[in-house]
Amino acid sequence: MCCDLKRRFLLLYATQKGQAKAIAEEIREQAGARGLEADMHCISEMDKYNLETEKDPVVIVISTTGTGDPPDTARKFVKKIQDTTLPPDHFAHLQYGLLGLGDSEYTFFCNGGKTVDQRLQELGAQHFYDTGLADDCVGLELVVDPWIDGLWLALKEAFLLQKEKEGMSSVVDAVSSSLSAALHGVHGLNLSSEVQNLKLEDEGARSSDVLSQKLVDINLVASTRDTEPSLVHSVPPVSQSALNIPALPPEYIEVQFQDTHGENPHLSSLISEGTTFEVPVTKAVQLTREDAIKTALLLELDIADTVFDYQPGDAFCVICPNNVNEVEELLQILGLSEKGEYLICVKVKQGTKKKGAARPQHIPERSTLKFILTWCLEIRAIPKKAFLRALVECTSDTGEKRRLQELCSRQGASDYTRFIRDSNVCLLDLLHAFPSCKPSLNLLIEHLPKLQARSYSVSSSNLYQPGKLCFVFNIVEFPPCPARPVSRKGVCTGWLAELVAPLLHPNKNTLNTKGGSSSTEKISIFARPNNTFHLPADPSVPLMMVGPGTGISPFIGFLQHRQKLREEHADWEFGETWLFFGCRHQDRDYLFKQLRCFLENGTLTHLKVCFSRDFSTAEVAPPKYVQDVIRLYAKEVARVLLKERGYFYVCGDKKHMADGVSDAVVDILSMEMEADKLEAMKILATLREAKRYLQDVWS
Repeated sequence: MCCDLKRRFLLLYATQKGQAKAIAEEIREQAGARGLEADMHCISEMDKYNLETEKDPVVIVISTTGTGDPPDTARKFVKKIQDTTLPPDHFAHLQYGLLGLGDSEYTFFCNGGKTVDQRLQELGAQHFYDTGLADDCVGLELVVDPWIDGLWLALKEAFLLQKEKEGMSSVVDAVSSSLSAALHGVHGLNLSSEVQNLKLEDEGARSSDVLSQKLVDINLVASTRDTEPSLVHSVPPVSQSALNIPALPPEYIEVQFQDTHGENPHLSSLISEGTTFEVPVTKAVQLTREDAIKTALLLELDIADTVFDYQPGDAFCVICPNNVNEVEELLQILGLSEKGEYLICVKVKQGTKKKGAARPQHIPERSTLKFILTWCLEIRAIPKKAFLRALVECTSDTGEKRRLQELCSRQGASDYTRFIRDSNVCLLDLLHAFPSCKPSLNLLIEHLPKLQARSYSVSSSNLYQPGKLCFVFNIVEFPPCPARPVSRKGVCTGWLAELVAPLLHPNKNTLNTKGGSSSTEKISIFARPNNTFHLPADPSVPLMMVGPGTGISPFIGFLQHRQKLREEHADWEFGETWLFFGCRHQDRDYLFKQLRCFLENGTLTHLKVCFSRDFSTAEVAPPKYVQDVIRLYAKEVARVLLKERGYFYVCGDKKHMADGVSDAVVDILSMEMEADKLEAMKILATLREAKRYLQDVWS
């Protein structure tokens, strides 16, 4: 018992979309293969663990959501540890290692993990292993894989420290012997680059599946023409390398077909985030001209018969299905076209080696096969390396098998990034590229993530348009590329565009007797309130809004709301309002030309626009981008932010706009205050903390 206790560590995860949980499960699987027990729990399950009394090492995997918030599952935990009455030695007994997940496209990179890490340190907890921060922008695996590799040595040292404290030498001997092979040549995050042979790490297959491929199979020798790598073809050194590939994940799902038809569960049962509402789409308008580079649509929803409530600046989520043609194509490749409407039962496989195996929460126990592929699984998801590893076992062609091994190996990491991750390759693309790969249905359920609802900013005011909710979006387009020869539309935006086509083009569709469109399409939505991206509580405070393209969406709601308040409260004092808007062409994608109406009735004080692709004959070329326009009004920006304690809002593309805007504001603060750039950056950081510089951005 004593020995077992010291081979245990507590493993906590906090996830928003399943990434952190999947990584925690990988850690648990590897721990089991090394003779260790990972006691794994969601961080929200505070009744199943107690950090106040925890004596063993703790490993935490935590993601970040929104604009830098901890995931929803960590909110109670974070609130608990942020209790200001806790003494500074509250967690002095705690030894932990933390892996944070984030996206450097966003300002507060890995802030969920950083928040927990900093607070644990403030309460006296000690690192037994350095914090890892993984970046989804370049590939989580670039940090996650070496971090997990280094974890085992760090755990060994943590157990040794316990031995020194408690004199339990027998424990350490047991742990040391079980880890010694795995730890050879690994220290921290410095990994040995010398690979002697291809290692399949899973315990059950070590002896039988170790492949020694120091020489390339004669059938795989590249022709002189194939000098460039591709999704299906590799070149030296990868093609001639021995490979380190992940452990084969144990299968844990069993699918039973029933020769009966039945009803599927309601969509609301798939959502745990809040109450869902099925609402009709009452209006659809194309805001861009046909020759615009992007197509932007405005949709109006009727929420009058619901209790759905929102404020301007809030977001909400749309529950969307996978593309019907892609679902049919997938069924055909799987050889299940005739069984799409069959009911299936999804259960945990008896005798599975996966610890803590459970049916995924997003998969109904009983529904039709087509329902699961349409509403439950993200079939467009970029396959993770563990999925590729599982697909290897379903592939009969030797060359295809080897290439899939390369793509999930350490040696093939750059190929994985280039041909799968960066190319937005999905399962269907892989099955076309590797036709001898015939995965089972249970494998898809085990490895494809939950089909996530898509989030959109509200573009209306309930005060201005009672019972209505509007939102604006571009129809996302994925052009073909060498690794993915077909073009696709976004899962949700493509579906919405098809859904509202009768409203957009009534003459091309079925008309009712009065000549109007008879479409009464409905969509399911649920609220995702924004806690900060709202109008100032005091209407006399000035505000500046920056929203090029569809980034203008929430500001239409702001202006509608402000206009209604001005009409209802003539005695109130209202601060000045600035709006900076930009698009490519004034005559093609100027989304809301009625902004002039807000300007004319005094709701909007200043409207500044720019058009990046329009040709100008002016002697001095006008500014192309909103960040350039902002610089022209440096004194006004500084006055609003510094003297009048105003608010500054930015909405839209993160990489190509929001960063440029924040750089412009830093330069303005530096110039107007006659301070160096570092000091100006600190002031901007203070404005962010005070919730007076607010962003709603996407990558």
